[in-house]
Amino acid sequence: MATNVEIAQGRLTGFEDEGLEVFLGIPFAKSPTGAGRFRPPLPPEPWAGLRDATRYGCSAPQAALQLEQVMPGFDVGEQSEDCLYLNVFTPAADAGRRPVLVWIHGGAFTLGSGSQKMYDVRGLARQGELVCVTINYRLGALAFTHLAGLDASLDTSACAGIQDQAAALRWVRENIGAFGGDPQQVTIFGESAGGFSVGTLLGLPEARGLFERAIPQSGAAHLTQDAEAGARIARLLVSELGIAPADVGKLWELPAEAIVQAQQRVEARERLGTHSRPFKPVVDGRVLPEPPIDAIARGLSAGVPVVVGVCRDEEKLFTLWDKAARELDEPGLVKRIDDLVPGHGHTLVEAYREARAERGDDVTPYELYAAIETDRVFRMPAVRLAEAQSRHQPATFAYLVTWEAAAMGGQLGACHGIDLPFVFGNVGAKASGLFAGSGPDAERLSREMMGAWIAFARGGDPNHGELVSWPAHDEERRATILFGRETQVVDAPLEGERCAWEGIL
Repeated sequence: MATNVEIAQGRLTGFEDEGLEVFLGIPFAKSPTGAGRFRPPLPPEPWAGLRDATRYGCSAPQAALQLEQVMPGFDVGEQSEDCLYLNVFTPAADAGRRPVLVWIHGGAFTLGSGSQKMYDVRGLARQGELVCVTINYRLGALAFTHLAGLDASLDTSACAGIQDQAAALRWVRENIGAFGGDPQQVTIFGESAGGFSVGTLLGLPEARGLFERAIPQSGAAHLTQDAEAGARIARLLVSELGIAPADVGKLWELPAEAIVQAQQRVEARERLGTHSRPFKPVVDGRVLPEPPIDAIARGLSAGVPVVVGVCRDEEKLFTLWDKAARELDEPGLVKRIDDLVPGHGHTLVEAYREARAERGDDVTPYELYAAIETDRVFRMPAVRLAEAQSRHQPATFAYLVTWEAAAMGGQLGACHGIDLPFVFGNVGAKASGLFAGSGPDAERLSREMMGAWIAFARGGDPNHGELVSWPAHDEERRATILFGRETQVVDAPLEGERCAWEGIL
């Protein structure tokens, strides 16, 4: 059955779906095509008549990702540079003033979409009587190329994707009331690059006042690069495209697909088997005046309650494509860690060996590598974010997911993305069950995690009746909830490993 709503830009027609009213493919900004390429998003244009909102808008241009066999639901549908669309799922487009959850998708800042099936928010909207929003944003080179040194008019190009996210939040602030949402109760949440985006938004001056609460999942506030590094990547991209620096205007003559292909070549040269991401937000002095974690430490988002956490074995998902990691010997392990953290390879390996051996955990070179790299990229930045925010905001909560994936005979452990089916309440789906597992324990964990996210969105506190008491985080106790086969609160989990990073990160 059709359902209509009127917003500032015009009238929309959506559809009903098992107790929800759904509106898809709503433009939250002007199409970033033509002269808008690389530039900040502009307000959306109005339309005449009744706009069809029953189909998703196009996803940002991106390369294919062969991950469907491990984590189903990755299809992004049609792609186009005209990609700044969002989707609204609401119990009713009325005057209800419900809390709002805005999901920011992951994908290493180069992949993904708000329309991916793995990010199905309908269960959250139904269970929590919430309004849920999923968004697209520009990706890769079209979103994060620091071109200011080649064209002064492009002094914000290195953060265009983050500015897209802020523009979507402004749209929510201005329009969500028409969908039964409360514009003064907005929680942003995201995983992986979406989690890093949430952390970046916490440190983004432009985003102040656009949300009240934040949940970065497997992401924090550190995944940026400085202006010098960003400018070097921009020069590499232009060179890959065969454009002389003086002819930067030719960037507007190329199809988006050519830029994505050049982006892939730059990524292949830069990553060298590490988590280095050449296309990510740049501390450019304009949009991001300072690293987000520094702004958070100063109290920029002091009024924002935060839930932050990671999965215990994040890196194990990525080693599926890293045969060398799985075959490491002891010298190779020390060299690899020393390449990633210069001068600290031997110290970190020995500290992790000692801490894991004391608990009876596996200390093979591969397991040590996966643990160290998980902490370098994900857990320690999340710890730093919890530390920085808790100094200003008492309602800061830390978690660690220990539930192990069912896929590949358990080889993935509590890997990257294992939290998603539980948060979205999709453990009963066939595809999710193949990845995360199923059964009474899985259903119980989903109720706990889903309920915590809902409670946090409703009041800034994740505690609820089906969950053990979850204390706020502080640097003395470091209370952390472990979401797993047994959900429990532990003070300072993996403390030996954390201490090994003091003075390094």
